[in-house]
Amino acid sequence: MPIRNAIWTVSDKPQPLAEARLSSERVLEDMIVAAPRILSDEWMLIGRQERTGNGGIIDLLAIAPDGALVLIELKRDRTPREVVAQAIDYACWVEKLEAEDVAAIYSRFSPGGNLAADFLSQFGQPLDEEQLNYEHEIVIVATHLDESSERIVEYLNERGIAINVLCFQIFLHGEQQLLSRAWLLDPVETQVSVVAPTKRGAREREPWNGEFYACFGHGETRNWEEGRRYGFICAGGGSWYSNTLNLLNIGDRVWVKAPGYGFVGVGEVIGPREPITEFQIEVNGEVRPAADVLQGASYHREFINDPERMEYFVPIKWLHSVPLEGAVNEIGMFGNQNTVCKPTTPKWRTTVERVKEQWGLRRSE
Repeated sequence: MPIRNAIWTVSDKPQPLAEARLSSERVLEDMIVAAPRILSDEWMLIGRQERTGNGGIIDLLAIAPDGALVLIELKRDRTPREVVAQAIDYACWVEKLEAEDVAAIYSRFSPGGNLAADFLSQFGQPLDEEQLNYEHEIVIVATHLDESSERIVEYLNERGIAINVLCFQIFLHGEQQLLSRAWLLDPVETQVSVVAPTKRGAREREPWNGEFYACFGHGETRNWEEGRRYGFICAGGGSWYSNTLNLLNIGDRVWVKAPGYGFVGVGEVIGPREPITEFQIEVNGEVRPAADVLQGASYHREFINDPERMEYFVPIKWLHSVPLEGAVNEIGMFGNQNTVCKPTTPKWRTTVERVKEQWGLRRSE
């Protein structure tokens, strides 16, 4: 069913807003460049109208906090087959980009800019060159969508191609035009299954073992010793970080890594994701608000009134955990910047086996 929104005024006599159209999708592209948050709060634009070298021109190119590239193609007036085929063709070019190629693209998009410095400013963490363009996804931007496009995109996603559609609509409110947006698929679905380039051998996969990987960023914003003591993992600062917590269900097993330290715990999920405003912690037999108990880090309290950026928590029953100084960290172990993901690489299996060995756990545990 094609994506359609309707907007009504809030009053005693609600009235629907009339729908309009932009003069061209180039206008939408200009708006996205002027205000990238129209597209996503979690991506940084790094390229526009970039030539692929084989006659193609990519509309927009962005980078995600984990270094994955996002190929953004406007549908314009092309048929579903044309726009999807074009985007996949361009993706074949994107996956071959090396770090220096991406830096050169950014220098053309932002003359005088420095990709590493601007990435650090945007995301608050350094750009890992090893992870840069390790994976990529495709996003088609459209002002309207048909059933054929939906079928094609859903089919490709079900078969491991990370592609999504962001549909925009224009509404009239007096003299003003309003812009609405809606994703065809939950962005978390494509975020955690982005396509890994063949040039690095990353397409080697095996069935997911049913156990999750979680990233616990110990530092100014959260404290591992508190997570270990009170039983939780958490994330915030933007929906890109916190939404993947929704992948976890009660009973799921999670292996937790603190970036820069190593694997620090394995536990079982015992409750759903909750915001810091609702999450509670038991202390000496008394249940108290997490915001009152946790003092070891900020936990994004500055965003406590912002549902998109506030900290979210998932309660965990630890089966085994260690302090940071006891973390297991060896060359070649699995790592990922997503807060939660479902690894399907052989590296995940060998990592879990090695962590179990280091912690003296049986293979069946």
